[in-house]
Amino acid sequence: MAEEKVVKVKEKKVANPEEVTIDPATKQMLKRAQELGIETVFDRAENLKPCNIGIQGTCCKNCAMGPCRLPLTKSVTEGEDDRKGLCGATPNTIAARNFARMVASGAAAHSDHGRSVAEVFLSVARKETKDYKIKDEGKLLAIAPHFGVETTVEVDGKIMDRSIDEIALEVAEKAYAEWGKPEGELYYLKRAPQPLYERWKKLGELPRNIDREIVEIMHRTHMGVDQDYKNLIKQCTRASLGDGWGGSMIATDLQDVMFGTPSPLQSEANLGIMKTDQVNIIIHGHEPILSEMIVAASQTKEMLDYAKTKGAKGIQLGGICCTGNEILQRHGVPPAGNFLQQELAIVTGACDAMVVDVQCVFQNLANVAKCFHTKLITTHRIAKMEQDNVIHIQFDEHHAMEDAKRIVRLAIDNFPNRKNVMIPKHKAVQIAGFGVESIQYHLGGTFRGSYYTLNDNIINGRIRGIAGVVGCNNARTKHNEQHIVLVKELIKNDVIVLSTGCNGITCAMEGLLSPETAQVFCGPGLAEVCETVGIPPVLHMGSCVDNSRILLAATEVVKAGGLGKDICDLPAAGAAPEWMSEKAISIGQYFVASGVYTLFGLMLPVDGAPVFQNYLFKEVEKIYGGKWDVEPDPIKMAQKMIAHIDKKRKALGIDKARERVLMDMEARRQLEA
Repeated sequence: MAEEKVVKVKEKKVANPEEVTIDPATKQMLKRAQELGIETVFDRAENLKPCNIGIQGTCCKNCAMGPCRLPLTKSVTEGEDDRKGLCGATPNTIAARNFARMVASGAAAHSDHGRSVAEVFLSVARKETKDYKIKDEGKLLAIAPHFGVETTVEVDGKIMDRSIDEIALEVAEKAYAEWGKPEGELYYLKRAPQPLYERWKKLGELPRNIDREIVEIMHRTHMGVDQDYKNLIKQCTRASLGDGWGGSMIATDLQDVMFGTPSPLQSEANLGIMKTDQVNIIIHGHEPILSEMIVAASQTKEMLDYAKTKGAKGIQLGGICCTGNEILQRHGVPPAGNFLQQELAIVTGACDAMVVDVQCVFQNLANVAKCFHTKLITTHRIAKMEQDNVIHIQFDEHHAMEDAKRIVRLAIDNFPNRKNVMIPKHKAVQIAGFGVESIQYHLGGTFRGSYYTLNDNIINGRIRGIAGVVGCNNARTKHNEQHIVLVKELIKNDVIVLSTGCNGITCAMEGLLSPETAQVFCGPGLAEVCETVGIPPVLHMGSCVDNSRILLAATEVVKAGGLGKDICDLPAAGAAPEWMSEKAISIGQYFVASGVYTLFGLMLPVDGAPVFQNYLFKEVEKIYGGKWDVEPDPIKMAQKMIAHIDKKRKALGIDKARERVLMDMEARRQLEA
């Protein structure tokens, strides 16, 4: 009899809560999940290690002769690089193709979000939906000229205002056409500083339409097409500009028109925002089309009265990721957590429904929900889950309130089914909802609002520079630590921080989004400005598509004068310390192409192609004024950003301390109004 073969199954590891996060609420919920035998992303990260060759960016699976794996070897580092795929593709070609496909995917994700918003706005303009309306006519009138839409008309020799309905319809039609118009260039490109626009034009990198540039990347990276890494990066620039100065910027603007332009408001953040005596609905994903209606439905007397019939005192909404940021900045709905906390919101046992749309949604949410009473509801036609316990309610903007009430009612009906509830007490107060317009108002008020005050404080040295810190969390590093260490180091050195996405939620959880923070963590100059103006040192500007707000804020700084003629002249830098998604690569590329020194934490998948890496990290700065960099250590990342800011200050001649002069009223009258 043959000897029976015994296969040993390796016992799975579990994460040590104290080692994988700095957030106390996350630690508490991780311990609870492990006690209940529930696996989370933190546990999976302990057992599933990343592919070493994939991290280097030199694994090609673009045809069936592969995958071809070209690892970085000692001989390569010593200068002998004869690595080739079966077709002869070099490491530079393979890494550039992989990089380009990440840009394409990221640009597609943001821009398809924008398309959905444009479709709804077109329905609003055509009077096809009664549930959405134009809330901010001023914002509509402000963006109309950028689409070439006149806001006045001449009648019998007199200049008359056009009707809002006429303007809205023309803007809607022109905005929607940006995804597929057959000729021309994107309208919003000319919102960039003139030298930057002229640079893109000279390089031949102006996007023609949003979809075409993404499709062309996929064509170029097909086997046997574009085999020049420099040429591939030119197309990366076109596609990413179509995202940052196209789809994302259009999404932000049209959302403001329909849902209201954000202004600073007070809220809270972290899992402690959930309530034991109320129906808890967690909204997760990235598109605010549905979440706006969930907010409206949950506030109706009908739904509130119905909740009371089930024993609940009210309805508590909470957000995860950027859908959470969208409803935070317009309605004050508190975020329950960031990307890596999504499973833990269910582990509280108090989540009656989690409603998801698109992007950054764990499929494992369905497995966690099976362990509790939580209803997991998908709502988008392109984002379903295979598990049988997931409910799909197809959201239709033409019946938006009806669909939203159906979802809220499901959550209310589920409230009595709770069993074992444990909500962490941890939460923090935050001030969020900053945008280009509100920053301008805070700096100068109704009559003198401009970016002059910001520029003046940068020139006189109270503010050293500007940092955009954005992006996701990543289970390959300690949850929240990179974000917080980096931001604290920057504000300690008088660098004001503009934040979006999960970085904004993370900073809120740490208490960095309150004005009082400035006196504790900031250098003396930034602390003085924050105290005088009444703002926190970290300004939360919204969701990840709202990185377009940072682009426009930088443009306003250029317009205000005294800090150069282009974005690349500014004492500014950007960072994504815990980046995770392909969207981050697209964002990084459009910031680099806009002239910003941009650092990523952890790694960038280009190490396996040193020549291509050198091109991104050094040579592209000569082309765009911005460049890529990687720094896993957040303190060193801050030091690199500050060194860059100081270099730009020196180039502008503002690196020396200046005498502070008290101005009399006559001198103040000379200031430009």
